[in-house]
Order: sequence, then C-alpha cells, then structure tokens
Amino acid sequence: MSERHGDASDSRSWQLLERVLDNITAEQRRARRWGIFFKLLTFVYLLGALALLLPGSALKIDGSGPFTAMVRVEGAIADREFASADNIVKGLRRAFELPQAKAVMLVINSPGGSPVQAGYVYQEIRRLRQEHPDKKLYAVIGDVGASGAYYIAAAADEIYADQASLVGSIGVISGSFGVTGLMEKLGVERRLFTSGPNKALLDPFSPLPPEQAAMWQSVIEQTHRQFVERVRAGRGERLQDAPEIFSGMVWAGETALELGLIDGLASPGQVAREIIGAEKVIDVGVSRDPFSELAKKFGVGVGMGLARSMLGSSGMNELAPYTP
Repeated sequence: MSERHGDASDSRSWQLLERVLDNITAEQRRARRWGIFFKLLTFVYLLGALALLLPGSALKIDGSGPFTAMVRVEGAIADREFASADNIVKGLRRAFELPQAKAVMLVINSPGGSPVQAGYVYQEIRRLRQEHPDKKLYAVIGDVGASGAYYIAAAADEIYADQASLVGSIGVISGSFGVTGLMEKLGVERRLFTSGPNKALLDPFSPLPPEQAAMWQSVIEQTHRQFVERVRAGRGERLQDAPEIFSGMVWAGETALELGLIDGLASPGQVAREIIGAEKVIDVGVSRDPFSELAKKFGVGVGMGLARSMLGSSGMNELAPYTP
C-alpha cells in the first residue's frame, strides 16, 4: 500500500515537473516571438527614417510660378528646441532669398519662451526686411501667439490672427520657490559655500534678502521695458494708447484687433490667397527631426532617444508642401 502511494506521488511530481517545463518552453517561445517582432519594428523604423533623409524624399519647387514661403514657430521658444532662434532664422533667411517667393509668412503657434531667443529672431527679421524691401513678411497667429512669440510677430510688416486666437501677454515672468521654513521644521541644515554675496541668488534653500529681491525685480522690469520698446517700434501708430496692453494680459483676436496688436482676422490660407496673392504655400523652414516624427507615428517612445543620438536637433525640410 505504501509502495503504491509512493508511486502515485512520484507520478504526480513528474506531471507537475512536465507542466512547469512546458510553461517555461512556451514562455521562451513567446519571448522569441516578441524579440523578432521588435527587431522587425526597429528595422521598419530605421528604413522609414532613412527614406525621409534620402534625396528626393520631399517635394522640390517646380518653377510653375510664385508662392508664399512659410516658416513655422511652434512650441516653446528656447535654445535646442524646435522653435529655437537658430532654426527660425535659418528658415527666414532661406525664405527671403528664394526668388520665387512672393512673400514670407511666419505661422505662429507658441506661448512664448526665452526673451533672448525671441530678440535674436526679432533683430534678424528687421535686418532681412531692410535687405529685401520688396518682399513683405506676414505673421499669422494660430491658437496662441503670446509673450516671446508676440515679440517675434511684432517685427513683421503685418500680423493676422483668428478671432479666438490668444494674443499678447506682453510681460516678463520669473518664478522660484522657498523652503526655508520647511527645512527648519524638518531640522535640515543648509550648507552652502559661495565666493560672492550674490552667487546664491534665488537659491530656494536660502532666505531671499530684500536687496536681492529688489535687484532681481529691476532685471525683470528692464527686460519688460525692452519688450515694450520692440513692440512699439514694430507696431508704430497702429498700437492703441492703452496701458493695459503691456500689463501681461492675453487677448482674444477680436480684442487684439481693436487694440492694434494685429492688423486683421485671417487664417494662413486667407493671408496667402487674399493678401499676398500667392495661394500656393511651401514650408521652407527647418523641419522637425524626421526620426522623432516617425517615432511619433509608430508610437515608439524609445525612438526619441535614438533620434537625438543619431541625427541631432533638426534637419532641413526640402521645401515640403503645406495645405492651408
């Protein structure tokens, strides 16, 4: 009886072991299949990205007549971002130098960003307009053209927006925080060594002396004053005499028109067709990184790191068409 019980126990053990081995084998098969899938996906990803970079992958100008040269300002205006001064200026120079371009249209959808980057673009627009007096530049605001984005737009010959576009925000902001009270409650001691009395300016773990607060406020006001001067220079007499314009408030397109912040209500297509008189619009600006764009389409987040390491910040969009 005991022997039969032992045989049955051994049989169950072997059956259990067989099931475990079967499960391990099945799991290995699934892992191999997923490995093959991801390898194929990576291959397709790289193949598509290579196709975007090959000559002839984008449309060339066919010489059929004049067109509107478009340059985009999208997202935060900052160094190493898509809307960096370097990228925007590259597109603007190209647009002004193309003989077939009847005019240049700056299509803006940005909440702003660095006043330094915006200032670079502003100055370059003024220079290009003087160098090419026969070629006008029109700024067209989409969802939002605020702060540094409006700074750039103010350099254009004319500005247009939708009636619901958010326009303005002519102001400067600098934010920080302080946790000295919290540190005291937690019993945390701050140990900071500097070689100058103002080197730790705005350090959140140190008290903010009144003289440093006053000094930083003066920097903000100086930057705001420069912003206001550039807007006044760009808009001239079209700007209404209303102090609230420079309060940092953002306005809807209709109100912005009343205040003289813009010249009319129109979409990019309307500006190209009805104001410039060249309905064909061609994007001549610096394009987004094609690797990153492909990664977005496939929904592969890991592709972003690969794109940055393989290509850098951006590449030229060889005159890709734009449908307003």
